[in-house]
Amino acid sequence: MASRLLARSMFSLPLKTRFALLSLVVSVVLVAVKFYAWLLTRSQAVLTDALESIINVVASGFALYSIYLASLPKDENHPYGHGKVEYLSVGFEGGLIWMAGVYIFYTALQSLLHPHAVARPDWGMGLLAFTALVNLGTGFLLVRAGRKHHSPTLVGDGQHLYLDAVSTLVSCAALLLVVFTGNVVYDSAAALILGVFIVVNGYRMVRRSVSGLMDEVDVATVQHVVAELQEHREPAWIDVHNLRVVRYGANLHIDCHITMPYYFSLEQTHTEVHRIEVLVDQEFEVQVEMFVHADPCNFAACSHCRMPECPVRQHPFSQEIPWTLANVVKNERHQLVEVMG
Repeated sequence: MASRLLARSMFSLPLKTRFALLSLVVSVVLVAVKFYAWLLTRSQAVLTDALESIINVVASGFALYSIYLASLPKDENHPYGHGKVEYLSVGFEGGLIWMAGVYIFYTALQSLLHPHAVARPDWGMGLLAFTALVNLGTGFLLVRAGRKHHSPTLVGDGQHLYLDAVSTLVSCAALLLVVFTGNVVYDSAAALILGVFIVVNGYRMVRRSVSGLMDEVDVATVQHVVAELQEHREPAWIDVHNLRVVRYGANLHIDCHITMPYYFSLEQTHTEVHRIEVLVDQEFEVQVEMFVHADPCNFAACSHCRMPECPVRQHPFSQEIPWTLANVVKNERHQLVEVMG
């Protein structure tokens, strides 16, 4: 009865929370398996792998908490929501991985200078191969779910499990070399290589976290928005510029300036702005918050304006300037540059 209630409560949780909880449970189980493998083998490479897996447990716990925070609705103190905490989670995880890598590198260097025998490597290889397969499967599920639901936390956690699986496979290879050669130096050398590998990947995760927190441009998303505006472009949308896309976890905040005929009424302008907002919102599965600032046109834009039967046109239409990533992100009306340049 209790197990049924637990299963029901699990499936009642949001999807991202379920995946984060899965990661935490798997990490706890596998770190226990790896330390048992180390007790059997006393291998430095296995110890390195087990120590790195402790980070999995801490990081998965923080990831679960960050996903809970990111799911909270907007409030007075967080008018854009709580999604940014997912980038903080990735940075926290990356920082832990980096520190673990430094420590692992140090202990591996000591072991290389003072090698010791490895016991029962066959058992160690079997247990580690099992954990590698579990980590690969769980990591694949997390990365796929994170990309589908635009969760940096799940993607980061899944990639960390990939990293853990690679570390485990290297440890297995080191034990295999020890078995066939009898030289325990391979064990310490593998741990040393893993230390460097872990440090580099920890740095990359921190770098990705800083990019998100600093609102670094997501080129692919901006190009997607520009392509949709260009494809469904209306004559009344004379120009778009100062386009900015900011990601708050899974959600997007988009704002831009749209030039429209200066003689439009407030109601007409509002209608066109609403059409733009609906167009962009329909293109993304996540929540989109869009703000469009309407600018009045001037006569310098006439030669690039396709507005039919315009009552105030001063110049005949000559050519339409395509909207591209290069010109829509600038804080300037690019028609004026073309006409006056």
